[in-house]
Amino acid sequence: MPVEFIGMIGARDSEGGQGPAVDPGFTRMFARVHEEAGFDRVLIGHSSSSPDGGQVAAYVAAHTERLGLLLAHRPGTVAPTMAARTFATLDALSGGRLAVHVISGGHDAEQRRDGDYAAKEDRYARTDEFLDVVKRAWTEEEGFGHDGRFYRFDDFRSEVRPVQHPHIPLYFGGSSPAAYRVGGIHADVFALWGEPLAETAGQIAAVHAGARAAGRTVMPRISVSFRPVLGATEDEAWERAYGILHGLRRKGTAGGFFDRSRPPLPLGQSVRPENAGSQRLLAVAERGERHDRALWTAPAAVTGAAGNSTALVGTPETVARALLDYVDIGVTTFLLRGYRPVRDAEEFGRTLLPLVRREVGRREREARAQG
Repeated sequence: MPVEFIGMIGARDSEGGQGPAVDPGFTRMFARVHEEAGFDRVLIGHSSSSPDGGQVAAYVAAHTERLGLLLAHRPGTVAPTMAARTFATLDALSGGRLAVHVISGGHDAEQRRDGDYAAKEDRYARTDEFLDVVKRAWTEEEGFGHDGRFYRFDDFRSEVRPVQHPHIPLYFGGSSPAAYRVGGIHADVFALWGEPLAETAGQIAAVHAGARAAGRTVMPRISVSFRPVLGATEDEAWERAYGILHGLRRKGTAGGFFDRSRPPLPLGQSVRPENAGSQRLLAVAERGERHDRALWTAPAAVTGAAGNSTALVGTPETVARALLDYVDIGVTTFLLRGYRPVRDAEEFGRTLLPLVRREVGRREREARAQG
């Protein structure tokens, strides 16, 4: 199976830090940079303060030709029937380029900003019910009703269906037992943050166990996220990495996962994150700064592991080999974003992505030749 590469875009220049929340020219340029660099998809993230991702995705689709869209969606604020029609409409308008990344939510204060006061376990139970309804809405020809714990409606009928069959691909994130259970039921691709190889293999086993418990025989594909730092030499890459770390320390830690409304905390202070993924990254960082071939955890330590915050550092050849180490344990997809978002996306397309694709292709040809 070919390896899949996902980038991440926003509606304004995060490196510059200035300008309106929605900058159409920058958004258009940023998406086209990823398309020209050879990324398969771009993630359009979600938070309670960010621009509406669905409208950003529609704009990107209108200004690109083949670039896939990975739209982050948090169940709880939109009825699943409405969400199903929204996603199906966007899939049709984009020519079947949409995938949906389902995030149940890992920070109570962030959830409450959109009026969601459900506890974490309830959020995962709600996501399970939400996805059951969405998939029925995409596939059932006749009207149907639903009377569940979180949603209730009668005689729902949708005229719009996804272009893709059997349905729009579902990506799913999380690192808790509840995430493994619900993601094991629904995920086409299960997304993890960048941990060492041994820990990642353990998470893959947990995801597959959840899928088998749900009666699945085809396992979800696995995505892992990193923030690569490249250099022409190893020394140059690490010099750049520590320059990035210095900048992160100067900015301080932003109060917690997606808690962007608060001012930065003083240097050395942080808030213990509520979500399991960030807790896992911090536990790895406490054991050491460098792991395996090129994994670097220091950025996670200084940012409170707010989001995908571990790096792979080295020359393009070194980082490509590190990514292939993850392919060897079952990873099929990589979400890669740099600290210089536009320039790094261009650089990844020139150097890193072709190296990995070439080697994966060589391995596939060799496997076919051997029978």
